[in-house]
Amino acid sequence: MNSQTAKETISGPAGSIECALDQPVGTPVGLAVIAHPHPLHGGTMDNKVVQTLARAFVQAGWRSVRFNFRGIGASEGRWDEGRGEIDDMAAVIAHYHRGGEALALAGFSFGAYVTSHAAARLGPEQVRHLVLVGPATGNFTVAPVPAHTLVIHGEQDDVVPLAATFDWARPQNLPVVVVPGVGHFFHGQLPLLKHLVLRGLA
Repeated sequence: MNSQTAKETISGPAGSIECALDQPVGTPVGLAVIAHPHPLHGGTMDNKVVQTLARAFVQAGWRSVRFNFRGIGASEGRWDEGRGEIDDMAAVIAHYHRGGEALALAGFSFGAYVTSHAAARLGPEQVRHLVLVGPATGNFTVAPVPAHTLVIHGEQDDVVPLAATFDWARPQNLPVVVVPGVGHFFHGQLPLLKHLVLRGLA
């Protein structure tokens, strides 16, 4: 993400997991773990939306960890249809999270699906902030989330229809922040996405 980004590998359930760490100025508020979009469709931890999420958390004072799911980049293993990828995120959280430290989880597209299930495993009281951008509600069973979850979706998302996210959010009485005229990857609107996340973290 920048010259200060530290890369390292940790042990995961399918072998090593490649991670990228960014530190805020001063003492961190807590740890933010961010999941990337679909591995079979070019998703990596260097995805622009994922990097935007990381920048927002770092600017808000959080230390940020992005990681590559199994089989991507230097991460070992292979695609597990979303099951093992939840285990990957759980392993990253377990490795970096310090006892008593505030925890935030975020994900984009397929990564939002994974994040929802990782959060459900931990329980709502363990996750201070949950941020889901363009969640893959049309292709995967995204888990129910706590009421404080920030969900952001593009009005003209051509990968995950906005209607699918409304159908998922409606039974939970969960608000969805809709960005007018924006597609799945938030082209040209990454600064606005960052602003929305910062506002949600404030």
